[in-house]
Amino acid sequence: MILDGTAGLEGAKAGKGNGPSGAPTARLLALIDTVLDRLGLCGPFARDCLLAVLTALVSLCMLWVILDVVARAEGTTFAPAAAASLAVLTGAQSLVLCVRRRNPLLCLSAVVSTQVAIIAFLPTDSSFQGLAPFIAGYTCGSRLHPRRLPWVLAAATVCHTIGGLLLSSAPFIPSPPPATVDDPLLAGTGLAGTAVLSYVAAALVGNYVATRRDLIHMVQLRATEAIEAQRERANGAIRAERTRMARELHDIAAHHLSGMVIQAAAAERLVGRDEQAAREAVAWIRSQGKETLRDLRLVVNALRGPGEHAHAMGGALHHNGESQMDGAPVPGIAVLDRLVADERALGASIDLVRSGKPYDLPPVADVTFYRVAQEALSNAREHALGAQVDVALHHGESEVVLQVENRPGAERERAGHDLRGVGLIGMRERAQLIGAVLDAGPSESGGWRVRLTLPFTREFSADRVGAGRSEG
Repeated sequence: MILDGTAGLEGAKAGKGNGPSGAPTARLLALIDTVLDRLGLCGPFARDCLLAVLTALVSLCMLWVILDVVARAEGTTFAPAAAASLAVLTGAQSLVLCVRRRNPLLCLSAVVSTQVAIIAFLPTDSSFQGLAPFIAGYTCGSRLHPRRLPWVLAAATVCHTIGGLLLSSAPFIPSPPPATVDDPLLAGTGLAGTAVLSYVAAALVGNYVATRRDLIHMVQLRATEAIEAQRERANGAIRAERTRMARELHDIAAHHLSGMVIQAAAAERLVGRDEQAAREAVAWIRSQGKETLRDLRLVVNALRGPGEHAHAMGGALHHNGESQMDGAPVPGIAVLDRLVADERALGASIDLVRSGKPYDLPPVADVTFYRVAQEALSNAREHALGAQVDVALHHGESEVVLQVENRPGAERERAGHDLRGVGLIGMRERAQLIGAVLDAGPSESGGWRVRLTLPFTREFSADRVGAGRSEG
C-alpha cells in the first residue's frame, strides 16, 4: 500500500479503526503521511516524484550489484558504454513514475519500452528488472477500470515478450559477450513469465487494494448514513414530543386561563358593589390557579426521566375520579361532570347527557376524550359567547361517541396574538393517536359541532388502542 502513495494514505485515513488487522497499517501510513506533510510533500504529484527518485536510487543499486555478479560469473566486464546505457535507462524508467497517477497508461508504456531496451543491453543468459515495472503495474491495477485493465496488461505483456525476444537476438546483441538465442521458445517463455509477474501480478495486487479501499469507504458511508438516519429519527421523536407537550400546554392555557380571565373581569366589576360575590369569584380564580398548576406539573413530569417518576403508568381511579399516570393525575371521562360544572360557573349554559352503560377506556383514550371535550368547550366560550352548548357522551356496544355542539353566539373580543386553529389541529392529532374519527364543522343550527367516535367494545383491549396509536 505504500507504493500507492497518497491514495493509500487517504485510504488508511478513511479506514482507521476498521479492525485489529488494519489498525497497525493505518497507524504506520498515518505516520508516513504526517512526515511527508511536514516535509512539504502534500500533493499526489510531489509524493510521486519522491517515490520516483527513491525507486531510481534503489534500482541503480540493484543494477550495480547485478553487473558485478555477472562480471564475476562470466569473467568479463561490461563495456563502459553498455553500463552507462543500462544506468540511464534504469534511471529514466524509475523517474517516469512521477506521472503514474496523472497518466497511468503513459507511465506503463514508458516503463515497458525502457524495460525492452534494458533487455537488449544484457547478455542472453542474464536478466535485470528494477522496481518501476512492479509499481507501474500496481498503479494501473488500482487506477484503471476493471474492463479496461485486462487489455492494457495483455498489451504490456505482449510488447515486453516480443520486443525483448527480438532485441535479444542477433544482430541486435551488443558486446559483451556476443551470443545468439539457442532456444527462442524457451527465451520467449521466460520473458512472458517475467512480464506476467511484473505487470499482471502487481496489477492484481493494486486492484485488490483499490477494491478493498472502496469497500471500506462504502461501509463507512453506509454507517454514516445509518447514524444520520438514527439521529433524524431521534430528532423527529423529539419534535413529536415537543408537539405533544405544546398541545397539552395549549389545552391547559385555553381552558383554565381563559376562564380565569373572564372571572377576574367579573370580580373587578363586583368590587365595591357586591363584596361577597367578588370574594367568591376570587376564590374560584384561586382554585382554578391550583388546578392549572397541577396540570402543568403533569406536563413537566412527562419531561422528566423515568427514574424520577414516583409511580408507573396505570389506569386506577382515585377518589377524585382521575386516573393516575406517571405519578401525576390525568383527567378522564370520569371527571367530565366537573369540567361542565366549571364552565357553568363561568356563566355558560351547558347540558350534559350520558347514555349507554359506561365502561372503562384505556388511559390514552380516556385522556383524549377529556381533552377533546375541554377544547370544544373552550372554543365555544371563545367563539360563541352566551350560546347554549349540548354535550352528549354515548357508550355503545361497538363505539364510544362524544359530541359537543353549540348554538350561534357572539365572538368574544380577544387581544394579542390569535391562536385559533391550533386547538382543532390538536384534537385531530389526538383522535388519530388512538384510531378514532373526529368530525368538526358547522351544524344545522348555524353553530359548531365536534364529534369524536372511537370504535370500541367492552371486550376491546387496551393493546389494540396502543396499536392504533403506533400506526397513527
